[in-house]
Amino acid sequence: MTIRSTLSRLAVALLVLAGANQALAAGKCERLVATGNPDQPPYLWRDPQNPQQLVGASADLLKELGKALGVKVEVIYAGKRASAEADALNGRVDLLAGSYLTPARLEQFDFIHPAYLEVPVQVWAHRDRAPLFTQLADLARHRGLVVAAGNLPEPLAQQAAEQFKLQRSTQASEALQQLWLGKVDYLLLERHSGAALVERLGMAADLQPLEPALGSEPLFLALSHNSACNDPWLRGKLARKMTEFRTAGLPQTLLQRNLERWKAQRPETVTP
Repeated sequence: MTIRSTLSRLAVALLVLAGANQALAAGKCERLVATGNPDQPPYLWRDPQNPQQLVGASADLLKELGKALGVKVEVIYAGKRASAEADALNGRVDLLAGSYLTPARLEQFDFIHPAYLEVPVQVWAHRDRAPLFTQLADLARHRGLVVAAGNLPEPLAQQAAEQFKLQRSTQASEALQQLWLGKVDYLLLERHSGAALVERLGMAADLQPLEPALGSEPLFLALSHNSACNDPWLRGKLARKMTEFRTAGLPQTLLQRNLERWKAQRPETVTP
């Protein structure tokens, strides 16, 4: 056997091995399981037709990522926010959708950059009381309410609670009900979730978000450190496709589509 023949066979063997490794990486996880906060419309909420599944803008984006990567993505209901995060932490699910980046979470998740949406947080008030709030300092002189962490970025929720001594609520719909009934003067709530819930609860004629927004936080897709699927290939592919989708405006398109989808569902009614 000549040296040239030996080198040629070695080169072919290396190419086959590289191809096999790439196929193994790509096929290591043919299925990814994701979850998130189920009380976060229009980003995520339980599917009325299949309550064990989550639907919404984040779920649709995950499905598009799966198609692009050739991987099946299932977005499941894993309980309320705390339970969903626990399942992601221990690796029972691979991905946590709609996550805010914090130093503590960086030790538990790989955050896929870029963020897929910016979440604006606004002051919500009765339309006839809106003139009371012309500057930030006005909030300290009135009764306020903030939804507990999970519906607001945690740092902003904590800062607002400390600065304005706000009451806390665990559910956005309950918080809006208190505002509507006049039990508080204003509410700190994310714009799109607020708009979806206000429309759904039949409060749009009475409640409004005040401009400008109090602040905004990026919303990320997070891959658990304990996921068996967490490897450089997957992280790289997710980041590349997320960049492409963000550039093309896909997350915003899905957000608007799911705002309409949420509104089209049978509305809840609230009685004073």
